[in-house]
Amino acid sequence: MAKAYKGIIFDMDGLLFDTELVYYQAQKAVAPKYGLTNYTKEYYLQYVGQSDKEFHPALYRDFADAGEKNVKGFIEESYVKVEELFSAGSVPLKPGVLELLAYFKENNIPCVIASSNFRRYIDVLVASKNIGEYFVDIVSAEDVKNAKPAPEIVLKAAKVLAVDPSECLMFEDSANGIKASHGAGVDVIMVPDLIEPTPALEEMTLAILDSLHDVPAYLEK
Repeated sequence: MAKAYKGIIFDMDGLLFDTELVYYQAQKAVAPKYGLTNYTKEYYLQYVGQSDKEFHPALYRDFADAGEKNVKGFIEESYVKVEELFSAGSVPLKPGVLELLAYFKENNIPCVIASSNFRRYIDVLVASKNIGEYFVDIVSAEDVKNAKPAPEIVLKAAKVLAVDPSECLMFEDSANGIKASHGAGVDVIMVPDLIEPTPALEEMTLAILDSLHDVPAYLEK
């Protein structure tokens, strides 16, 4: 390994699990029922990587014309639909996840999840694919005051690993996650999902790879 990283931090949505499109499709299906007629993919993508603590106030603000009651109904029914999909085990792992987790396990490098999602959803997804054994712990939205792009969750993950941030490596798919990692002083590799890298994001990353399959070869160059 080119640099001897002592701890690995994984984002979850869009990085470990192919969830981002699931969230959007569930929300898009519910939106017309509650009068959120202009709920678009472009709008959704603005908030990828952020927690609901940031996303929900934006919904109430941007769809005020629909009324507070309707926005609340939209949020609640979206949760129900997403949780049904999660519990059914219908959300797939992203390509290369199992191989990469096994790679770090073989090299005795501890891994942690740092996700802006709620712990109950993380636990359901991790259990659905039996990958809990690969992680020493999980840091979720409930564990921090400030979600990504603030660096707090990344610093918390490094603390959980008992590793200095400069000796950690993070994997991310979102702009907000990359900004959080960069702000924490943690090297980050981007594996794009719904959001394409920009020149500004490229400057913050160690590398941009097409798939998690490509990580071991990159690290051993």
